Amino acid sequence: MSTILVLGGYGGFGARLSRRLAAAGHDVVVAGRRLASAEAFCAAHPRCRPLQADRNDAVAPMLDRVRPDLVIDAAGPFQGSGYDLPRACIAAAIPYLDLADGRAFVTGIGQLDAFARAAGVTILAGASSVPALSGAVVRRLAQGIDAVTAVEIAISASNRATAGTSVAAAILSYVGKPIRLWRGQRWSEGVGWQELRHERFAMSDGSSLGRRWLALADVPDLDLLPARLPGRPAVSFRAGTELALQTIGLWCASWPVRWGWLSSLQGLARWLLLAQRLTARWGSDRSGMIVRLFGLADGRRIERCWTLVAADGHGPEIPVLPAAILAERILSGSTTPGARDAGTGLDLIDFEPSFAGLSIHHEVREAVEGDALYARIMGSCFAKLAPSVAGLHGVLSDAGVQGRAVVRRGRHPVARAFAALLGLPAAGEHVLHVGFIERHGVERWTRAFSGRRFTSEFSEEDGCVVERFGPLRFRFKLVNEGDGLRMVMHSWSAARLSLPLAFAPRVSAREWDEAGLFRFDVSIALPLIGLVVHYQGWLDIDGSRGQQSRSAPGADIS
Repeated sequence: MSTILVLGGYGGFGARLSRRLAAAGHDVVVAGRRLASAEAFCAAHPRCRPLQADRNDAVAPMLDRVRPDLVIDAAGPFQGSGYDLPRACIAAAIPYLDLADGRAFVTGIGQLDAFARAAGVTILAGASSVPALSGAVVRRLAQGIDAVTAVEIAISASNRATAGTSVAAAILSYVGKPIRLWRGQRWSEGVGWQELRHERFAMSDGSSLGRRWLALADVPDLDLLPARLPGRPAVSFRAGTELALQTIGLWCASWPVRWGWLSSLQGLARWLLLAQRLTARWGSDRSGMIVRLFGLADGRRIERCWTLVAADGHGPEIPVLPAAILAERILSGSTTPGARDAGTGLDLIDFEPSFAGLSIHHEVREAVEGDALYARIMGSCFAKLAPSVAGLHGVLSDAGVQGRAVVRRGRHPVARAFAALLGLPAAGEHVLHVGFIERHGVERWTRAFSGRRFTSEFSEEDGCVVERFGPLRFRFKLVNEGDGLRMVMHSWSAARLSLPLAFAPRVSAREWDEAGLFRFDVSIALPLIGLVVHYQGWLDIDGSRGQQSRSAPGADIS
């Protein structure tokens, strides 16, 4: 059989991988900085032999001495790492793969592609839960989907799962730091370990992990998936532990980094591990993973969800399964030479034999989503809208459009104060982006006028659309006007207390199509005070016009 060098081969994930490879009949060289730990591991596992080595030192002499058929890097952390080891493998004509989840490391491995091809070797980065398993699941869910609008990935670890210092350091490297996200059809920023959300990991047979807290994490999928799926969808990834105390505690610790009080939490890796070990007995041995995909198929609004539940402490086996499967393919000569991420290397069916030997259950479910908000409210009248108007109001999970607008502002002090309360845009000509997030039939619109944002929430109530700005709620009737629509104020309230319509802001809001562009004209005035704001302009719904839309008939905003 083959000889495989596993760096970090006695650590949390490395040990599991080394055991699998040895059980498959391979000779495994278990390498790491602590020789005593490598020796202790190998003493308990046949076909394993220890080696003292550091991935950050010169590795060429080590490769010359061992002459492995494959090198696997399970050491980490990969955040901030360079490519010295894969480069050395290419120079020695030795295939390489790793368990990296560092975003920059995995997405940048392609810079070695030409060298790997010339050497005739396979170099794979990210042969782990992300992006290898997540990529396989997403491709399965995307089958038959014409346009994917959003992908949401979440992993919740068992509280008894053991992780090494490298894993803790990898997590802490982005806690409180900006994370680049593709949302609303453009790049924006989130913050590591924030945007907390509850997720229920449940199977159709009624078994469940319950609801667990998750927070935003930085992984390669955030870069890889938008470019690989039709529709260029928004992508999010959240992670968390079983105990809310741990996830929310780290969320609290993220704020000093976000505020700039601390540069990083990476120095606390050992303390994070200690806290996890002290609370390990409070949790269970069950882990979960969810991949949720939203998209359009033959005009239907589809949500597909893949759920995995691992029991009996088998969750930590999952991150090493892609590496074990891909190792066999590399050694059998069935992979193409070159350097790339592992996000496209496997299909979901490839994991079935490995899942079958573990306490792992997984399933795919599909649901047809109901009509979008405006379509529900308008009923058959929605079909009368022009494609550009109907398209803007067809949000499924996530959308975004670009355009331009001109804004006029009232000068009265009360009008200025009211505009400030609502966060309305400044006067002038603006580049405009509108981002939409839809959850359970409620839409949040974020309008960015030359980068300055204001947000409102739209929902349905008694046949009206309700627009909420903080405590203020405005109810509108939606009225067809040709192939467009007009919003007519019906009532308003503050903190759910109804207010007299006579004192309501005077709102004029129209939407229509002009030469394929979505046009809008919105005016808000206060009784006895006068104009608060008036903004009008256009949005390019399909994004295909580019510069052409600027000179389209009627597309000027003056």
